[in-house]
Parts: sequence; C-alpha cells; structure tokens
Amino acid sequence: MEEMVMNSNQIISDITNHIRECGGRYLDWYVGIASDPRKRLFEDHNVDEKNDAWIIRDAESEAMARKIEKYFLDLGCKGAGGGGDYSTHYVYAYKINSHTVE
Repeated sequence: MEEMVMNSNQIISDITNHIRECGGRYLDWYVGIASDPRKRLFEDHNVDEKNDAWIIRDAESEAMARKIEKYFLDLGCKGAGGGGDYSTHYVYAYKINSHTVE
C-alpha cells in the first residue's frame, strides 16, 4: 500500500475499509504507531510485505497518530498504545498471522 498524508477521519475510514476488504474482526488486526513504519512492520513484526494484509498512513503529527491508534484499540484491535516518541506520526495496521510477532 502507498503512504499518503490525510486527515484523521480519512485515515480511520481508510484503515476501516482495508480491514473490511481483507477480512477478519478487529481483534484479528494489530494497530500501532511508528516513526519508521516499514521497519516496524517488516522487521519487528515480521509482516510479509508481498503476501500479508497491511496498511500505513501518515497522520502528520504524534497527537493525531495516537488518537487514531486509540480509536482502533478501543474497537478491539491488538496493540500496546503509549509507544513511540515526538517523531512518531505514522499509523500502521496488519492482519495477525501465525508468523507475525505482536
């Protein structure tokens, strides 16, 4: 998926639609924030870039990224919350698989 800059409602809608299209319940998905989302996804979480369902969106600010992350955690997505630092403005999500690392 390509990375895009959007407002929070657009990002929430985008991630929600992606989850619906790729299947599963919210609890089958992991949502997080990162300053380097590709490293988080493909190295730290062991997501398969070509075969797994994932999405990255640029929330432009740490505050907006945290707001969006909390929205999805409140819906039941897996994730920790509270991670990252002031440079963290990307929101990412992936469908949990047997080879992914939460």
